Amino acid sequence: MSDVNTMRAISQDVLGGPEVLKEVQVERPKPGPNEVLVRVRAAGVNPTDWKHRATGGFLGEPPFVLGWDLSGEVAETGIGVAAFQPGDEVFGMLPYPFGHGSHAEYAIAPVRALTHKPAAIDHTQAGALPLVSLTAWQALTEHADVRPGQRVLIHAAAGGVGHVAVQIAKARGAYVIGTASAAKHDFLREIGVDEPVDYRSTDVTEAVRDVDVVLDTLGGDTSVDSLKVLRPGGVVVSILPVGSREFHDEAARLGVRAVRMLVDADRAGMRTVAELAESGKLKATIAGTFPLADAAKAHEVGDTGRTTGKLVLLVD
Repeated sequence: MSDVNTMRAISQDVLGGPEVLKEVQVERPKPGPNEVLVRVRAAGVNPTDWKHRATGGFLGEPPFVLGWDLSGEVAETGIGVAAFQPGDEVFGMLPYPFGHGSHAEYAIAPVRALTHKPAAIDHTQAGALPLVSLTAWQALTEHADVRPGQRVLIHAAAGGVGHVAVQIAKARGAYVIGTASAAKHDFLREIGVDEPVDYRSTDVTEAVRDVDVVLDTLGGDTSVDSLKVLRPGGVVVSILPVGSREFHDEAARLGVRAVRMLVDADRAGMRTVAELAESGKLKATIAGTFPLADAAKAHEVGDTGRTTGKLVLLVD
């Protein structure tokens, strides 16, 4: 049981499988200037969490507390915070990658990483949305400038980023083509995909043509292959920030654009996400919820790579 100075958190001392995750008692942090302490109610679990758990990623060697998504209430404000007061319901993405730490009872957030949680959605929904929605929003609007009537191809359209990207592209007026296994095509149509493609039985580069924008959520060969389906002047935006030089070289040869990106904490983006969620145009499909203490089980499910939508930790 936590006291006023401590909190429960999910930490790890070594890199490895889900079994390395442990619930620990740690000191409750204090907010500094322009920071808020958030009482976490829900926190999404994303592929970047299980990759960091296994490899260290940007964070290097443990111990560390993972988690970038959060939804909860402001428990305390630091000096100079004018946007929020204790008790306000907020949600957002902690600065990626070094602002991690939402898989805990409390987390420190820079004030500009957060916005008010819409009353129309609950904490589970709000905790699922930030990282995937900001990734999709930044890819499709800032880097690709998706406009009404454009043809947009979204790889792994039933996944965490993919299924929110579909909804954002539709909200921008695009015609959306989405790849997924045949068993997920009904789901894709439900969330707005105009043309589902079974990547297992179909060569996507043969089946799909004249695309304005591709959102690449897979990396590797998919990045380079996706360039072939573009119209002249089109763009592939890959959310995998590291890969071969061939991606950019082949884009230059074909007269198209190749972009690699990392998601960035962004209050303006979060306000747009909040508006879309409030209006019913954006909803996370919840693949599963887990108590904070069962974070390892959430990672086990995530490791399969087969989830439709998002996994969320709920913090009592």
